Amino acid sequence: MSKRYSALTLLREGLRGHRGWAPAWHMPDPKPRYDVIVIGGGGHGLATAYYLAKNHGVTNVAVLEKGWLGGGNTGRNTTVIRSNYYYPASTALYDLSVRLYETLSRELNFNIMFSQRGMLVLAHSEPEMEMAARQVNAMQLNGTDAELLNADQVRKRAPLLNFAPDARYPIHGATWQGRAGTARHDAVAWGLARGADQLGVDIIQNCEVTDVITEAGRAVGVATTRGEVRADRIGAAVAGHSSVLAKLAGYTLPIQSYALQAFVSEPLKPVIDTVAFSPAYGTYFSQSDKGGLVIGGGLDRIPSYGQRGNLPVQEDVLGGLIEMAPMLAKVKLLRHWAGIVDVTPDSSPIIGPSEVEGLYVNCGWGTGGFKAIPAGGYLFAHLLATGAHHEISRPFDKARFAGGHLIDEGAASGIAH
Repeated sequence: MSKRYSALTLLREGLRGHRGWAPAWHMPDPKPRYDVIVIGGGGHGLATAYYLAKNHGVTNVAVLEKGWLGGGNTGRNTTVIRSNYYYPASTALYDLSVRLYETLSRELNFNIMFSQRGMLVLAHSEPEMEMAARQVNAMQLNGTDAELLNADQVRKRAPLLNFAPDARYPIHGATWQGRAGTARHDAVAWGLARGADQLGVDIIQNCEVTDVITEAGRAVGVATTRGEVRADRIGAAVAGHSSVLAKLAGYTLPIQSYALQAFVSEPLKPVIDTVAFSPAYGTYFSQSDKGGLVIGGGLDRIPSYGQRGNLPVQEDVLGGLIEMAPMLAKVKLLRHWAGIVDVTPDSSPIIGPSEVEGLYVNCGWGTGGFKAIPAGGYLFAHLLATGAHHEISRPFDKARFAGGHLIDEGAASGIAH
């Protein structure tokens, strides 16, 4: 087991030349059988394994990751965490995640660098201010924090934004959620992996699932590049490749996969201490602890598994950034990447059983899976451990598409974070 991290431990190891650190997690070979297999070693898969062990005492669990931990969307996002959604079901889900994030560093004994710096969603006209007021009222009724700010209040929080009267989209005000913020994406994955490992979970990297083994219509295991592994229940949390895994198992999902681009600038002195998002410009940004601006925008609207994106979207996102904050026009980009996100027709996730008995899915987080990592894992673990929905996950079952009970968060999602 790895040491408990503390200032005293860091000082002691520093004096010893850092020779006493143990690996944060083990590197076991897969066993032939487990109680639960979790496919996907990203944030949701690792959180599922952690909460299976912590909340339900299910420790005979394998997390199977085809690459390295957090190498997919968990390491390819813009790190925004928020619960400013319109519908009660969505607020319950995402606010559970914010609450779990608030205590996760202490619980895991691993600093995930969660910074509740707040989030502004700008309004650029009087009709948009009316819609913003409606959004704030809904959020408050749903039990989460929200405020409606006028232009002067926005200026005090983010003076670098473009308040010129001749701006293409003048700022009239914004919605504000003070408990929103950001976290370090790699640290979230590493902390959950370390926590799950300490509770007895096997984390197996470089282990790609190549087929789902079924007997009498029930999923009983998986074939992998490291051999066959069987389990009583299987959970799939593979983000943009959910439809690929579904095809292996013989079921379908109402999902399309798209590239979602993100950008980081060269380090700057502090220029903004919140997250700012403009639906009109199609751009949002914040500043990391290292000084780089973290910038994101809309999806590449061509289904793809290419983790690179395309130039027209880059031009739209960065053009929007310059219109939002003209002083950033000469800032240089440091790097750019894309993740593959899975989008459902109502822009809300799917948590529940698949069409194959014994196989459950956690997917459809195209509008922001990173913000929901703790809640997604918490709820998926409940489902895998008990075979039944938690009250918060029940509205997100795939059955809603057949029954017409959609949770249409296209507007509140705005842009995937």
